[in-house]
Amino acid sequence: MAKIHLPGSKPLKKKFKIHKKVGKAPGTITYMGNRENAISSLDVIAYKDEYAEEYSPVKIETLNEYKEGEVKWINLVGLSDEGFITSLGKLFELNSLVLEDAVHTEQRPKVDEYDNYIFGVFKMIYLDDDQNIIIEHVALVLFENLVLVFQELKDDVFNSVRQRILGKQGRIRSRGADYLYFALLDAIIDNYFVVLEHISEQIEILEEEVYRNPKPKTAQKIQELKKEVLRIRRFVAPVKELVSRLIDSENPLITKDTKLFLRDALDHCLEINESLQIYREMAMSLMEIYMSNVSNKMNEVMKVLTVMASIFIPLTFIVGIYGMNFDHMPELHWENGYYMVWGIMIVLLLLMLIYFKKKRWI
Repeated sequence: MAKIHLPGSKPLKKKFKIHKKVGKAPGTITYMGNRENAISSLDVIAYKDEYAEEYSPVKIETLNEYKEGEVKWINLVGLSDEGFITSLGKLFELNSLVLEDAVHTEQRPKVDEYDNYIFGVFKMIYLDDDQNIIIEHVALVLFENLVLVFQELKDDVFNSVRQRILGKQGRIRSRGADYLYFALLDAIIDNYFVVLEHISEQIEILEEEVYRNPKPKTAQKIQELKKEVLRIRRFVAPVKELVSRLIDSENPLITKDTKLFLRDALDHCLEINESLQIYREMAMSLMEIYMSNVSNKMNEVMKVLTVMASIFIPLTFIVGIYGMNFDHMPELHWENGYYMVWGIMIVLLLLMLIYFKKKRWI
C-alpha cells in the first residue's frame, strides 16, 4: 500500500527494496511491499440467486467445498506470508508467475489469460479519513464459478459490492462469476472519480493561492501535486487497455452479457484518462503561472525602486553641487539660499511625481 500526501504534508518514503528480486528465478514468490509480517486471512462470500452467505475467517482446506450453482468470492488479505500464498496457489493450480505478480505491490496493471482462469492486477485508489490518497495493490483471478482476490489491507473499495450481494441489491446474485469480476473492477474504476474530484479541488485551491499570494512554499505544493498526478496516471492509464482486452477476449469465462457492462466501464476509463491528462497539464501550467506571478511581483518592486531612484537623482545632484567646498560659489553667501534650494528640490519632486502619475508609472 502506498499513501499519497497531497500539498502541505511530507511524502511517504518507499521502504521496500527492489534488490530482493534480483538474481531470483522468474516465478519466485517474493513479497514486495511495506507490510512485512502481516497475517494472511481468508474471507468468503458464497451466493446463489436464492441466498448469500458470508464466512470469516476461513481455512484453506475448506475453500474447495462447493454447492452446485454457487458462486464464490474468496478474499485474501495480507500478502507478506509467502508460504500461505504458495499453499493457496497450489490449491487453485495458479501459475507461479501469477503468484509472483500477486505479491508484487508495485506491479504495473496487467491482464493475463490462462487455460482455466483470467488473472488481472489493478490499483485501488481511494481517500482515507484524513483525505490522503491511498494506493493499494489488488489482484483478481476469475475462474468459472469463483473470483479470488489478493489485497494487502482489509480496507478496500468493495463494500458496495458486498452490500449488493448480501442484501440482494442489483443483479449480481442472478449472474455468474464473470459479472462479479466486472462488479469488483467497476468499483475500482468508480473510486478513481472520487480521487480525481479531490485532485481537482486541490488544483483549485492552489490556483487561488498562486493568483492571490504566491510564496516559495506554493511552488513546493505544485511540484508535489504534479508528481502525484503522474503517479496516479501511471497506475490508472493502463486500465483502459486492459478493459478493452477483456471485451475483445474470446475466453468463455466472460459472457457476452458481461462484455456489455465492460463497455460501460471502458467509457469510464476513457473519461478518467482524459481528466488525468487535463489535470496533468493544469498542474504543469500552475508552475508557469506561479513563476510569472513571482516575476510580476518582482517587476513591481523594481518599478517602485526605479521611480524612487529617479526622484532622488536630481535632488542628489543639487545637494552634491552645493556640498562642494569652493570659496567662490556666489550662492553660498545668499541670505535665503538654503530655503531656495529646498524650494527648488520640492518643486522638482512634485513635478516628477505629477509626470510619473500622468505616465501611469505609479
